[in-house]
Order: sequence, then C-alpha cells, then structure tokens
Amino acid sequence: QVQLVESGGGLVQAGGSLRLSCAASGRSFSRYTMAWFRQAPGKEREFVAGISWSSGRTYYADSVKGRFTISRDNAKNTVYLQMNSLKPEDTAVYYCAADTTVVVLRTTQSYDYWGQGTQVTVSS
Repeated sequence: QVQLVESGGGLVQAGGSLRLSCAASGRSFSRYTMAWFRQAPGKEREFVAGISWSSGRTYYADSVKGRFTISRDNAKNTVYLQMNSLKPEDTAVYYCAADTTVVVLRTTQSYDYWGQGTQVTVSS
C-alpha cells in the first residue's frame, strides 16, 4: 500500500504559478504510476496529468498542456505538479493518485490510492 499527502496549494493571481507536491509513503514508490486529478465545485473529478513508472512518459489534459508539468523524484518518493500561467478556471481541489498500472489512465476508477487533496484558488 501507499499513502499520499499533497501540499503546495494556495491562493494565486491569474498568470501566477504554484508547485504542488505529493509525498508518498510505503514501499516501491518507483513502481507506481502517478497522476494528478482536480475537482471544481459542482463538477466531476477530472484527469490533469500523469507519469508512468515504467516509461517515464508524461500525459496531460488538453486544458493544461503547455502550462503544467508533472515530474517525479523517486529518491524522495515525491511527485510534483508545476503549474504556470494559472487561470481562474484552474481553481479546484487537486488530488494525487497512484496505481501499479504501467500506463497512465485518465479515469478515477483506475487508481487505487488517493491523497486528501489540496485547494488551489486562482483569482482574476
């Protein structure tokens, strides 16, 4: 099993940047595909970005491509989400997720482990 704890959320003006972190505890972090999802009020949780444990390839939702970057540091058991050029529509609770699948899947059902979430608010 793995436990996930997100941090780094906050309030930022449009055009600003934030870096989210997700610290994982448990064994074999390097063998977990990691992803970030987000959920805005009244909306379903949606895929934002993911990174495969086997290939290291990264995947992004179209809405964040070119602005967000996902990365991982296996030595620190941590995955990051660098968010630049933030927009008010990026406002949401951001969740870190993990699964042992080798491919990055974009559905919430594909991930067994979740963090508690961190709030990101972008003001206009």
